Amino acid sequence: MNRTDRLYAIVEELRAVAPRCKSARELAARFEVSPRTVERDISALQQSGVPIYAEPGRRGGYALDKRMSLPPLNFTPAEAVAVAVALGRAGDNPFAFHARGALRKLIAAMSPPDGARARELAARVHMIVEPEPYPRVSRVIEQALLHRRVLRLRYEDQKGRTTVREVEPAIFVGGRGGHWYLVGMCRLRQDVRVFRLDRIGWAEETDETAPEHPPERFAPHLPDVVMRSPEFD
Repeated sequence: MNRTDRLYAIVEELRAVAPRCKSARELAARFEVSPRTVERDISALQQSGVPIYAEPGRRGGYALDKRMSLPPLNFTPAEAVAVAVALGRAGDNPFAFHARGALRKLIAAMSPPDGARARELAARVHMIVEPEPYPRVSRVIEQALLHRRVLRLRYEDQKGRTTVREVEPAIFVGGRGGHWYLVGMCRLRQDVRVFRLDRIGWAEETDETAPEHPPERFAPHLPDVVMRSPEFD
């Protein structure tokens, strides 16, 4: 997560729990940075006008002005659990990190009695599923899709040949055998290509904005991904 995304995420994290506060240590653990980095981020947000204030004391921390918090949501406990189950099934799938954030906000914004009832009901719902492979490199790809940036990646095809490519990412697809694929415009081949995520050795988001590719353009390639193992070159 780059700093801009982290600053936005810190505000949303504090908004979800307002008027309660969170310590720098809790925020640091949440975003996998140091408490000192969180303190610098909070200072930058305050200087830009975001109404974050510090609560002193052992149980203190940082809080967002309650006027910036979410109002209580009118989900019933059953509706909240239904949403939680749907978000929980994200597992390690694309944007699972964001799904977990959305789930925390949903529960935090409910009234205390309904939130407690939703947690109690959720404890009675269990899913036994085999996790699907979803390599860590996919987080970079997620960000490139969100920011519409060109990706640079190293890819090994099914014959063991390795190439470095620039790809204009378009869509994620869950395909046969539980594998995840990236479909996009490959500049090396000057055509649409399908990349299996566990064959991507590394990926980085460039500063170049990718051209807009409507998802419909890639529809003809999806049956190959879903129904059988596609050819890679």
